[in-house]
Amino acid sequence: MNLKSILILVAIIAVFGQKVQAQELNVSVNINTPNLQTTDPKVFETLQGTLSDFLNSQKWSEDGFEPEERIDVNIQLTISKENSPTSFGAELAIQSTRPIYGSNYSTPMLNHVDKSVSFEYEQFQPLEFSITTFIDNLSTLMSFYVYVILGLDYDSFSLYGGEQYFQQAQSIMNNIPSTVLGSYKGWAALDGNRNRYWMIENLLSPGLRSYRKAMYDYHRQGLDVAESDLITARAVILQALQDLDGANKKYPNSMILQMFINSKADEIVEIFKEATSSEKSTVKQVLGKLDPSRASKYRREIGN
Repeated sequence: MNLKSILILVAIIAVFGQKVQAQELNVSVNINTPNLQTTDPKVFETLQGTLSDFLNSQKWSEDGFEPEERIDVNIQLTISKENSPTSFGAELAIQSTRPIYGSNYSTPMLNHVDKSVSFEYEQFQPLEFSITTFIDNLSTLMSFYVYVILGLDYDSFSLYGGEQYFQQAQSIMNNIPSTVLGSYKGWAALDGNRNRYWMIENLLSPGLRSYRKAMYDYHRQGLDVAESDLITARAVILQALQDLDGANKKYPNSMILQMFINSKADEIVEIFKEATSSEKSTVKQVLGKLDPSRASKYRREIGN
């Protein structure tokens, strides 16, 4: 092999290696401190950068992502309590989106607020990733949500494709020592019915597999074909919503069904504003059952 061939081969390997190692996430982190009283604000400026580096630089899966394939995520951490100079209570708002094939539109996948966040942090403290070992609650919390985001994204591209990522999120939760669970709310079943425990329990529940199939149909068979065949796409999306209604009848008030509505309600309204009268009637009935508190809003905005 001559020198030119060797150089070409090296270049190919380098490009391939970069693709394989490309990170999965494009995360924007913002930390708000509206009621800060004693802690130096620079501590949270440092934390913001540390979180961004942790989430964007860590390799979370074995797959290679092109830059345009990276999952867009917005994280807003609002510090609500200063328990000590290094111990804080907070509220975490987290959103992720997925691009739709053949369009410039990105659909919301997760739109969730976690109100039970507590953590310890000293300025310049690194965040470390581990599935099997509990290092600190902030690293654990962020890693858990990364795998939920990956699972939701993969489920939307292939049927049950997110299984391994949901299982990794569950492993992270299960490896939290029982001795520290009382200090960090949101990980245990008894901490309420809208927490991290129930989120991953619902996502992996055999009884709610129909939810995940509906998510695949909604995105891959519905939204991804809307640009080329809107009528077919709308019919598939409507059937997916009816399947979600069926899941809701079996498991009423499930956390993931509420998460779906929180993420998708506005999008569904826009999709069905120009639908047939029959489709409008059906989707208003389904949304009214999935989200009774806003049934009148759906009837008004979708129209007749």
